[in-house]
Amino acid sequence: MSWYQNNQSSTAATAIGTLPAPHYWWEAGAVWAGMIDYWAYTNDTSYVSTVQQALLAQVGPTNDYMMPAYYFSLGNDDQAFWALAVLSAVEYGFPVPDGQESTLWRDLAEAVFNTQWPRWDTTSCNGGLKWQIFESNAGYDYKNSISNGGLIAARLARYTGNQTYVDWADRTWNWMSAIGLIDPRNYNVYDGSDDTLNCTELDHTQWSYNPAMLLYGTAMLYNFTNGSQIWEDRTTGLLEACANNFFSPFDNATNIMYEPACEPDGTCNTDQFSFKAYLARWMSKSAMVAPYIAGSVNKLLTQSAQAAARACSGGVSGTTCGQRWYVGGYDGSCGVGQELSALETVQGLLLLLDETGNTTRRYPLTSEDVSISIAAPDPTSTFTIPPRTIATEQPTATTTAESGGEVWRPKLFTAALFPCALAAGSHLAG
Repeated sequence: MSWYQNNQSSTAATAIGTLPAPHYWWEAGAVWAGMIDYWAYTNDTSYVSTVQQALLAQVGPTNDYMMPAYYFSLGNDDQAFWALAVLSAVEYGFPVPDGQESTLWRDLAEAVFNTQWPRWDTTSCNGGLKWQIFESNAGYDYKNSISNGGLIAARLARYTGNQTYVDWADRTWNWMSAIGLIDPRNYNVYDGSDDTLNCTELDHTQWSYNPAMLLYGTAMLYNFTNGSQIWEDRTTGLLEACANNFFSPFDNATNIMYEPACEPDGTCNTDQFSFKAYLARWMSKSAMVAPYIAGSVNKLLTQSAQAAARACSGGVSGTTCGQRWYVGGYDGSCGVGQELSALETVQGLLLLLDETGNTTRRYPLTSEDVSISIAAPDPTSTFTIPPRTIATEQPTATTTAESGGEVWRPKLFTAALFPCALAAGSHLAG
């Protein structure tokens, strides 16, 4: 929260609730979702009013997170990350500001869905959402996993009980499978495809937040359908893909989370620094609604959280978090994404286990305010995750589109690019 400055009296109305450059608009929505979870898991109310203000400042003139000030880079995935935040507010009963309708958060989430489903584009690739909303934006011809996974239908299905949302979730999964964004054999999830080529070629880059987004959706539908085999198979497959592709970068770094497409060679951009946050977030949440995976998730997140804690030792404060957790300490790379990734990984364990070693009861609510109907998670249970097999495809220097609002470009990992050892500590101390 020390990185957030855009709630001061001098802040322009369009900037309240956002993060400083070079962070794109969507990442602020991602941060507020993490802070809602923090409130839910810890009962710390310190930031409730700040989060409320931020979520309402960016709803836009039609209350659907379509802010004209950010149209120049507004993607379906960007809008979805704000919807995901208010969905977490719905699912955990986050307080509504005084004077607002009790259904505020749900209304905002449904408004986003109602702007997105009409954008389902059958003029190419037999369906799918485009990455960008406006034709003038770079990336408009790209149909990607994070935008389609972010359609939020699965979570709305469980909360409302409305079959229409289930149908949309099924349609999205089937479309992604049909064009190859989801590999039906090993559940790898690839980044996207060019619709000017009718999605006949794929960008095979694997980012951790793509399968993680889908994992929480399939786990929600596993729960909603009382443990149906099809959604169990999909949940199991996606968790195995996450475990195989985004953990254990080296033999001496078992079960430590990392971003293989950019982290080892230091080419991650501002967006990508935060991707591990969503992997941790959605893995832990999935374990609540699909309890049979809780043991495996707990094992992966525990060792990753321990590594993240060792990495959060930089700056003047000695608590600034780094990016590469497998190096055994702070690596000099700091920022909102690095902090959020560490926070989400540690607080995910609060969701799985309380201070007495028992599972907490932070199940996401439904409109009927009932807990899930299947058994509570057993953090000692597990299923076998197959040997790790990471795909060999790597992004190229000029063609790989990154789904968070800019084109991926390789960069040298130098101290000049990451002046965090002093700056972040001074910022935090100040």
